[in-house]
Amino acid sequence: MEAMIKKYQQKFRKAKDEMSKWDELQSRLISQFRNASSIIDRLQVIQNSKNYASLNSVQGIEVAVLQKQMDSLQTILLSMKNTMEEFRAVVLSLDKLQRDGKQLAQGGSNQMNRKQLQQRIGVKPSLTNCMDGLMLLHEMHLAEYLLKSSLVSALSVLALRPNSSDLGAVQQLLVDQPNIVKEEGQIHVPPMM
Repeated sequence: MEAMIKKYQQKFRKAKDEMSKWDELQSRLISQFRNASSIIDRLQVIQNSKNYASLNSVQGIEVAVLQKQMDSLQTILLSMKNTMEEFRAVVLSLDKLQRDGKQLAQGGSNQMNRKQLQQRIGVKPSLTNCMDGLMLLHEMHLAEYLLKSSLVSALSVLALRPNSSDLGAVQQLLVDQPNIVKEEGQIHVPPMM
């Protein structure tokens, strides 16, 4: 039983590493989203020829500026897509940890009954607590990933029909994430005996 708890400790350490990656990706995604939002906000101004004043004498200036901004926006959207793939990789890793943890307690010739799964050794968590913790981490991050995907998709739609208030609301939703409260999602690795 104690050997199994040690295996779960390893899984939780790996989950903690994945959550650190998640935090880094969140910072990157917010930066990318803000950059894309800035460009989208500028598109309406850029498309109005009155805003060019004396630059209107330069032939093709509107098209050139608009094209440059659209190229930049496309680059940022591609970077955001890559960041979302990295978020997906974290979710898949947490899913694998959860499935492996479940298999660890339920598989093999040492299949445990309910009482054994809920048994505690000292201050260490029960195997049921370990399995539930890994499952909860996966479910929370999966839900966050799906929400982030929706927000990134909304940005693409807003690029076609810019609306500052909608763009601000979507950006605020993204900034408010992750909705995983650190105290609730914090990993407590049981002490080694």
